[in-house]
Amino acid sequence: MPPVNIPLVSAVFMVAAVAAVVGGVTLTLERANHEGVELSRLRESDRFRHGRFLQQQQPIGVVDFPVEGTYDPYLVGLYYTKVKLGTPPKEFYVQIDTGSDVLWVSCNPCSGCPTSSGLQIQLEFFDPSSSSSIAPVSCSDKRCALGAQSSDSLCSNQNQCGYTFQYGDGSGTSGYYLSDSMYFDSVVGDSLTTNSSATVVFGCSTSQTGDLTKPDRAVDGIFGFGQQGLSVISQLSSQGVAPNSFSHCLRGGNGGGGILVLGQIVEPNIVYTPLVPSEPHYNVNLQSIAVNGQILPIDSSVFATSNNRGTIIDSGTTLAYFAEEAYDPFINAIMQTVSQSARPLFSKGNQCYLTTSSVSEIFPQVSLNFAGGASMILRPEDYLLQQNSVGGAAVWCIGIQKIRGQGITILGDLVLKDKIVVYDLGGQRIGWANYDCTMSVKVSTSNTGRTEFVNAGQLDNNSSPKHKPYKIITPSTVLTFLLHIAFFGVFPFL
Repeated sequence: MPPVNIPLVSAVFMVAAVAAVVGGVTLTLERANHEGVELSRLRESDRFRHGRFLQQQQPIGVVDFPVEGTYDPYLVGLYYTKVKLGTPPKEFYVQIDTGSDVLWVSCNPCSGCPTSSGLQIQLEFFDPSSSSSIAPVSCSDKRCALGAQSSDSLCSNQNQCGYTFQYGDGSGTSGYYLSDSMYFDSVVGDSLTTNSSATVVFGCSTSQTGDLTKPDRAVDGIFGFGQQGLSVISQLSSQGVAPNSFSHCLRGGNGGGGILVLGQIVEPNIVYTPLVPSEPHYNVNLQSIAVNGQILPIDSSVFATSNNRGTIIDSGTTLAYFAEEAYDPFINAIMQTVSQSARPLFSKGNQCYLTTSSVSEIFPQVSLNFAGGASMILRPEDYLLQQNSVGGAAVWCIGIQKIRGQGITILGDLVLKDKIVVYDLGGQRIGWANYDCTMSVKVSTSNTGRTEFVNAGQLDNNSSPKHKPYKIITPSTVLTFLLHIAFFGVFPFL
């Protein structure tokens, strides 16, 4: 076949005509005519092109969210962070929830939304009319279809994409989706950048019912970190703004708080277990439970994932819950171990113990054993809650609860605290390691091949981010079933 001549006009900075033969096709590159074009315009064109080169090579850094709150149901009973939405940006306090997908905040106007909070935070309402970058999400928008994965979607007569979340106790929220700018702090190299932004879809809540209306633990909304398409982590990853992973380290004592970053925290002791495929939530394969090194007599089918069974990791759940068939053997094993050192008693229907000794000395270690050989080691403080004191002795209650009539196991903040937890969505795995969450962490963004040394997420008394200096570590090769406190109605301890 004879070659074909194809004239191709080059970009403005080509200096000569060049002919090249590729696969039998001759491409003739002809110099563009610059007569009458000012040099300044050519320089401007070059700067634009070079800027695109630099933008493509710029590290995306570590996106860092501050963390407040604590697992302790006697104090707060949830962990929350701040997000900045709209132009100009406005800050909102939102609960950190790995058991749901959508980020939503209370909007103005809103029916039933609390106006004050027992958490001593100022509640805010998002006003769509005050943002210059706002955009509606129509029913024909493909992002509206993504919302149907996470909620009961609905469309209004105004072609507006809406949603409804309904919780197990009858409380719920409804509203509509908006697209707007989200601003966040990110760490690139030695620098903290505070004006990074991306466009995300989030929920604008116009109605709340049930426990969501109560002011005692009220926040501005919920930040869903699930893996469906409308979660913020999925949106930012698809835009190339952040890696398809995130990590948290929720501090248990001394006022709580902790670390929440987009990217994978790097720690040598982290063990990983695969996520159960094709599940909308963070389902993992729990295979057995051991108390003091002894495997409990529980049929492994109790933990198998099915329509009404399975094990879910959920930071939006305050306590932890065992399937009924696993709970009784667990309680019996604890009771046998401490029978000589603590006096059992029942308090408000909960198994408790009265002791004058340190719980770390008399209560056993518990091991949750998962597929892939990963084990989550629970200290006594990871499954006990101190209720009160009686005559110099402390009353400690089992914080792990029983879900009656359901085969679901839920691992909430009680057992997730004081651990690095890594959600590697690209690798479809979850990892963890016991850790002091007041310490700095190394974070890999995987997309860049860089590992950052980050003291992230700590807040001062003015609720502003407080960071120690950042520095680069040697590059490393390491690289919804919606459950909240409201689902269970009230805390059985309170």
